[in-house]
Amino acid sequence: MTRVNLVYTPRSEEEIAARVKAIEAILIEGGLMSEAGVDRFAAVYENEVGPRLGASVVARAWTDPEFKARLLADASAACHELGIGGLQGEHMIVVENTDTIHNVVVCSLCSCYPWPVLGLPPNWFKSMPYRARIIREPRLCLKEDFRLDIPQETEIRVWDSNSEIRYWVLPQRPAGTDGMGADELAALVTRDSMIGTGFPRAA
Repeated sequence: MTRVNLVYTPRSEEEIAARVKAIEAILIEGGLMSEAGVDRFAAVYENEVGPRLGASVVARAWTDPEFKARLLADASAACHELGIGGLQGEHMIVVENTDTIHNVVVCSLCSCYPWPVLGLPPNWFKSMPYRARIIREPRLCLKEDFRLDIPQETEIRVWDSNSEIRYWVLPQRPAGTDGMGADELAALVTRDSMIGTGFPRAA
């Protein structure tokens, strides 16, 4: 008897979300996890585990010019040097914020995101309003939706991630941080600053 394995591939973001909800319900109803536990698990990977790894990469780039050059040339390879990589991070590109350029990242088709360095994508990154508006009117979107006022003389570049390439941002190092160590610098790096919808914390 021949055994056939059928693999079902969801066709849309809505289908994927529905499958996730179904799995959550099975875990909760089966007593394997509580609803609070599921929420906490998602929150940890969205706000803590992933972004901390990305922050460590940024801090290294701020303090090591040679590493920074390698990061901008081949982000996936540079992250691999630090033991960071894997699914959704096979081909990452880092774009650098400067005094004259501010970069912001979106996935206009779905929610492609560099999981190894940023963790799970926040809900707003996956929302249609963000995906549409940040491309159509990025300066206004950043100001009204994220309270990020970018000067008119600063060019805003929007980078559209996809299933093959995932972009993220190397934010500018905050002023007054010359004497800070890597751990202190990493603590200033926020998830949003690596998406381009925020700045690092002040020293």
